[in-house]
Amino acid sequence: MGLRGSPYASRFLRGLDAVANELLYPSYWLLSQILALQRTTAEKQEPRSRTPHALAVLAKGPLLLLLFLLSVPLSLLALLLWLPVQAARRPFAYLHTPSRASPEEWVLPGQGRAFRFVTANICLLPDGLAKFSNLARTQWRAMQIAQALVQAARRAIPTHEDGARSGACRVSRGRKYGATESSPPRACENFPAATDGEGVTAEGPRQEGKAALPWEITASFPPDVDFLCLQEVFDQEAAKRLLRLLGPCFEHIVYDVGTYGLLGCSALKLLNSGLLLASRYPVRAVQYHCYPNATGEDAFSAKGLLCVQVQLGASQGQRIVGYLNSTHLHAPETDGPVRCDQLTMAVRWALQFQETHAQPGDLVAFDIFCGDLNFDNCSPDDKMEQAHELFSLYTDPCRIGPGRDKPWALGTLMNPLTMYDEAVATPETMKRTLEHSEGRQKYLAGPLQTTPCSGLSAIPSEGRRIDYILYREHQGPAELKTVVERVSFITHLATCSDHMPVGLQLRVAPAAQPEA
Repeated sequence: MGLRGSPYASRFLRGLDAVANELLYPSYWLLSQILALQRTTAEKQEPRSRTPHALAVLAKGPLLLLLFLLSVPLSLLALLLWLPVQAARRPFAYLHTPSRASPEEWVLPGQGRAFRFVTANICLLPDGLAKFSNLARTQWRAMQIAQALVQAARRAIPTHEDGARSGACRVSRGRKYGATESSPPRACENFPAATDGEGVTAEGPRQEGKAALPWEITASFPPDVDFLCLQEVFDQEAAKRLLRLLGPCFEHIVYDVGTYGLLGCSALKLLNSGLLLASRYPVRAVQYHCYPNATGEDAFSAKGLLCVQVQLGASQGQRIVGYLNSTHLHAPETDGPVRCDQLTMAVRWALQFQETHAQPGDLVAFDIFCGDLNFDNCSPDDKMEQAHELFSLYTDPCRIGPGRDKPWALGTLMNPLTMYDEAVATPETMKRTLEHSEGRQKYLAGPLQTTPCSGLSAIPSEGRRIDYILYREHQGPAELKTVVERVSFITHLATCSDHMPVGLQLRVAPAAQPEA
């Protein structure tokens, strides 16, 4: 599909969609406020207000419910306008913001280059739905998350070791939601932002032939991230805040991904896929597929696979490209067969996308499969997913085999009941806590069964690792060699999300010129 800034081909259709959404908004907002009457554990720990919570609910609840019921007839009429318009909607939008953050084109033959990827489930749901994940203040969290990413981008060093220049991203002064030189980004829950640009590295095995450690627990996002894959960017206002801040740092952003209404999937879709992909390299092709087999509450969101081709440079007149496949699988824990079917579809779609958009002589520098897969490599209940063919095609740098992770691999899903405890309430304290087995056992979500599974790290204290970045090497006319330089477990979003972001740094170089 061609790239354009709106999912609609004409202003008329964009206008109809805007009108329909305005008419639907009162019911949407009121329902969210009703659901948001429940309190997070952090709100329960706040000093008691003059009005007890139960009385506040009794005072607000009936009024909100009455207003919601009154808004329903208008919403039903709005649906009659909204549903047909969705049939003309393209399942993604594209934002191009020319900026100084764009890296120089990679030219071969020449030196290798490092590429940095981050995946994160940031739980930007409407306030009422976010409460079910023990999170609140979606709009505020969106601003904090974006500022954390911008802060990392602004720490980018002027020149890479491999010679690829990287300019600092532009942040407009005076922008309503943007960070400025005089107003640095703030950490979540008003705790101070991490100031150490390189992050703090946990103890771990050293990579042979290199002084650097191949893995880390870091309190900061790594600087110079090239590709950012986000999940659960469901709320449209929160998405707009992300775009305002990330646009100057990531020149190419694919957002508002997914179908709405009754088009292309098995049930009425009220939320999109929640996927957002940001790239510092030019995007050449995009395709989205919706999973048709969702059930339960997941059936109301258009979860699927986003495939993106980016151009990294050129080699003797041929393109150097990379592929990114980002997804968010079915969530209910007992639905392993549904997730396996979705993985099978995702692998097939990813390969078809690459066949369709490849040009003769293309060099493929990387092929990434990432996202929130909603299963781990430890829980006995997830054995079906652990043995999926995905892992024979793509390499998981944290995994030894089915049910066996490497000793340093950490869970990425937080324990929702303890995520506001002082020990994990700031990026720095969370990092220090998770460096110890006792901290991981208390603050990371444990396996789905109490019986430990066999394997080096298949113990409850390591937690459920459900957020993945996998990679695949391609054979080509000039074979490229891939080396994993760093795997990062990032604590920068402490109290802003119930997931830990994961980072991966790959160095890609011609096989005939291996890096030292």
